[in-house]
Amino acid sequence: MSPTDLQGPATHLTPDLKRIIERAGDTPPTLIDPDTKAAYVLLKVEEYNRLLSVEELDVDALFPLIAESFGPEGWDDPAMDVYNDLDPRKAADAR
Repeated sequence: MSPTDLQGPATHLTPDLKRIIERAGDTPPTLIDPDTKAAYVLLKVEEYNRLLSVEELDVDALFPLIAESFGPEGWDDPAMDVYNDLDPRKAADAR
């Protein structure tokens, strides 16, 4: 990606920031503004763009796929009964 592909203001990484990024590995480093205490996460442009594309995802288009994954019976399918045992409200009611 070239600098002309970027949106918004950009600057070059300092040697200190480069070291922090290298040490962070796959975890995006967090930067703290000492004046405001605001926290920022430093992402590669490709990761940021991927997150933007997820935000633009048409959730309504997923409903048929979700319904299909539960099968024609949905939550009433006897195979889904195992999830009733995982309900934390049941454990609270038993006390």
